Amino acid sequence: MDKILEVKNLKISFRTSSGTLKAVRDISFDLERGKTLAIVGESGSGKSVTSKAVLGILAGNSIVDGGEILYDGRDLLKIDEEEMCTIRGDKIAMIFQDPLSSLNPIVKIGKQITEAMLLKNKTSRKDARKEFNNTLALIKTQMIAASPEQEARINEMVATFDKFCVEANRLENRYNISETTATDMAAAIEDILFRAGKNQKLDARMLLQDLSTKLRNISDPFFTSRYTDRLAAVGAELKAATKAPKTPTGLPEEVVNTLKSLQSLLQEMAAQLKPNFFRIGYYTMQNPNEVVTGQDVQELNEAALAYLDSNFMNEFIALLNKGVKHSYKEKQAKKQEILPALQEAKAYFTGEYTKKDALKYAAALAAQVEDCIDRLEMNKDGAVYTFRSSILSGIQRYFAAAANDPKEEARFAKQTARREKLISKGRTVEWKVIPKNVHDLDALRAEIVSVITRLEARFQAAIGMPLDSQTRCVEIIDFLKDKASKVVYKVTRAMAKERAIKLMEEVGIPEPRMRFYQYPFEFSGGMRQRIVIAIALSADPEILICDEPTTALDVTIQAQILELINRLKTERNLSVVFITHDLGVVANMADDIAVMYAGKIVEYGTAEDIFYDPRHPYTWALLSSMPDLDTKEKLDAIPGTPPNMIYPPVGDAFADRNKYAMQIDFEMQPPMFEVSETHKAATWLLHPDAPAVEVPKVITDRIARMKQKAGGN
Repeated sequence: MDKILEVKNLKISFRTSSGTLKAVRDISFDLERGKTLAIVGESGSGKSVTSKAVLGILAGNSIVDGGEILYDGRDLLKIDEEEMCTIRGDKIAMIFQDPLSSLNPIVKIGKQITEAMLLKNKTSRKDARKEFNNTLALIKTQMIAASPEQEARINEMVATFDKFCVEANRLENRYNISETTATDMAAAIEDILFRAGKNQKLDARMLLQDLSTKLRNISDPFFTSRYTDRLAAVGAELKAATKAPKTPTGLPEEVVNTLKSLQSLLQEMAAQLKPNFFRIGYYTMQNPNEVVTGQDVQELNEAALAYLDSNFMNEFIALLNKGVKHSYKEKQAKKQEILPALQEAKAYFTGEYTKKDALKYAAALAAQVEDCIDRLEMNKDGAVYTFRSSILSGIQRYFAAAANDPKEEARFAKQTARREKLISKGRTVEWKVIPKNVHDLDALRAEIVSVITRLEARFQAAIGMPLDSQTRCVEIIDFLKDKASKVVYKVTRAMAKERAIKLMEEVGIPEPRMRFYQYPFEFSGGMRQRIVIAIALSADPEILICDEPTTALDVTIQAQILELINRLKTERNLSVVFITHDLGVVANMADDIAVMYAGKIVEYGTAEDIFYDPRHPYTWALLSSMPDLDTKEKLDAIPGTPPNMIYPPVGDAFADRNKYAMQIDFEMQPPMFEVSETHKAATWLLHPDAPAVEVPKVITDRIARMKQKAGGN
């Protein structure tokens, strides 16, 4: 199971004038790569708060009482705003309920879509250079440690690797400039032809002269070698077209034909097979006087690969392989060595300690843990990488609670005494005593121990895991190649515009080239939501969070947006978190469903588990109130209202609205009972001693109909 996002024991509160509101109360879930997790619940259940915590956009009065949100080896609750900005909108994007909240009303749509691309490109190039240098330095250290007798050769080879990557970057950058210019020109011609087709006024002569100037900038020999004659011919036609007679609107037919011919050529050039500059960079560096342009690209790539492998890469990978094995063996030994220290740490944090001593002890332990991390492993384990921040923040929370609780007890006692005194004097007291915001100190101490326990389990599992060193070497080389390529990939405004127009087409906006220049108020609600989806996708995120994106839309548009999100998820291999209050919305798109109520997940399972075998009375209530085309009976409304989470219930929060509630539901929160390997629910009805309760008839009838339609499966 490939987890891209892990939420562990998340607890979030909000300070209000009436007291502390418990919005999210100890929830955990995993998002698998390429899948959709739906979080379903009524307003106030905590689902939107959870999604905003993932993006780091909680309100200023929020309090993160505990938990972790693990992504790419980082705890998103612990990183600073600067680091969060490299993730938010780039790796993790969000679509909000009201599209107007995401759009600037006085900025044209096109600019709002292209802005994300341009900003992302600038930061990603900078980050790519840093990651390339750091990784190259790291593998050099491990290669020397594994083969100290070959230190001089390793230094030479790493320096050569860096140099030919620089050469490859230089060649690729020059190629990219010509390719970008060709793409920009093709887009500019499309604009000119579009405006001419609409009989708009054009300064044709100036536009054609500008194209003629740009055409001369397409000069990279790798890019132009196959098209030299055709470029010269169309360039002459373009130059002649600049002398065509002026027209008040549109363009003469011969000029239109020349532009179409040039556009076709430019598009063909931009679509040609790109040389593999990583391979060619080494060859040209070793053979600076040899001309390699003009050759068949496929043959050139293969010949350059054979030369690179035989003269450099085979030896480099052999040394890297030794370095990978050395790093793995060293870190495996350190993981084995640290296990007794982790056992001691669990005992230490179970006993008594001062804050100063605990922080010092934890910092030393974290340093030992970080020394166990195999930095040559490309797939980061979030629990290991975030151990330091997790244990230190756990200690801080414990001592903050220990210091705050006596003050809170004193405040509560004082207010209670004052209220009782007023009542004893016969006064009418309309105000309530704000409940005590005290913490379970034993639970907070247990959380510190659980961080160590989880890490210990990861290390024990890793110790017995075999190493595929060859695969890891390939992953490292691919990583370095990818970062080197990103360093020189520059997105121009013209490129961003063309990509934005393609994105607008992708999300179903008609006439995108014209609507690119329109303002948000010129779009319908459904079209505005499509624009927001395009903006979210513009940075190619890995995770897309949809916070009730169809609530403000009519049913027909809802279906279109849901179908669009489903299609984009498949095409782009997106991982989606879909927030909604309506189970029916996610029936055909969710892989897994978490049902939330009063800040807790009350049922969790696959879509099949929730729709075909629901176990929690709240899930029954949601399903019973969900309309479909075949249900003839009157739908059941959920009675009552959700509890005031400033005064959270002692037992099951749904008990007051649950006609199946037992006495224990009012006295104790139920644990998560496991129904199957993929399905669990927090209801006392699953306890072995609980009375048998039948699922409501409206649900069993619907399940029977669904099974019948599916052929009984």
